[in-house]
Amino acid sequence: MMLPTFTLTPLLELAARFCIDIVAVLVLVFGMYYRRHHDKELVTAASLFNTFVFAVLTILSSVEFSVAAGFGLFAILALFTLRSEQITKIEITYFFGSVAIAVICSVHGTQIPFVAATVAFVLVGAYVLDHPRILRSVDGIKITLDKIDAHALCDQGKMRADLARRLGVEVMFYRIISFDYVNDLARIDVYYRKS
Repeated sequence: MMLPTFTLTPLLELAARFCIDIVAVLVLVFGMYYRRHHDKELVTAASLFNTFVFAVLTILSSVEFSVAAGFGLFAILALFTLRSEQITKIEITYFFGSVAIAVICSVHGTQIPFVAATVAFVLVGAYVLDHPRILRSVDGIKITLDKIDAHALCDQGKMRADLARRLGVEVMFYRIISFDYVNDLARIDVYYRKS
């Protein structure tokens, strides 16, 4: 089945693609990620990165520049951005989703209805696969402890029990992000189930 072709002026096509991109990012990072995971920093980073990727790829796709070179460029940029701080798998997935939406919307050669349908499928997939009812049993939180426990690395069971006592929840898993021995601080991701 062939989709009907639409002829738009370049400026109107750019505006339509940008509108699809912005609406999709609002739904993905504000409507889904922020409401479920409450991380303002990643929401801002993913939204802005999406806008920047859209702009650069729009320019690159309108001149003689290979798509492979464009992806290589953004892989390098993503490494600079993401290597500055350790982020979780959920965070990197949503971040990649915002970049993927920008790529889908900005690369020329596809019709606007096809772009809109592809973005809609991406959003539906993200909504369903990260829905709280599917994974409702375990939540996560980032905490900072004002004292580095001696058993944090050597006795995971004891550390998990200590975190459970402090937080009043059943700690399923924890991951140490960093130790600061100068200030005696520990940053930890804690995954828990409410009792």
